[in-house]
Amino acid sequence: MKNTRSYKIALSAVLISLAAALSYAERFIPLGLIVPLPGIKLGLANVVSIFALFFLGFRTAFVILVSRCLITSFFGGFSSLMFSLVGGIMAVIMMELLRKCRIFSIYGISIGGSVMHVTGQILTSMLIMKSYYVLSYLPVLLVSAVITGIITALISAQVLKRAEKAIKL
Repeated sequence: MKNTRSYKIALSAVLISLAAALSYAERFIPLGLIVPLPGIKLGLANVVSIFALFFLGFRTAFVILVSRCLITSFFGGFSSLMFSLVGGIMAVIMMELLRKCRIFSIYGISIGGSVMHVTGQILTSMLIMKSYYVLSYLPVLLVSAVITGIITALISAQVLKRAEKAIKL
């Protein structure tokens, strides 16, 4: 029953809502007080992307990601849509490629996605600002991406473990 089309649609809707709520709520986490650098976020909505990738597959995870980006753009505007969409698409594609390799743990997959996300954001910045100078900020963002990728992986591993238990019941 859990593999039916209506179940998948309903679960996707819940995951889109959860991802949008996490993305919005993350705006209120004062991460800038701890790490006073612009553009650094925990990326809690990526837990939803990882869950969707493992439980629903790439296509559904992709749709959930794009839907979340569109919904959250109402709160952040068109420029936030561009940054989150480019970064998110690059991240989910990388996570799928790493998942298919079957040699990477959830940590490698999450870190790979996080690294691609900030890379996509830097590329978007370069296009918007028409400047290569933005590229100099990439090393700082890559270090933060590894750290936030590990945090996301820790949370995702627990979510996946508990979801697997719940499904087996």
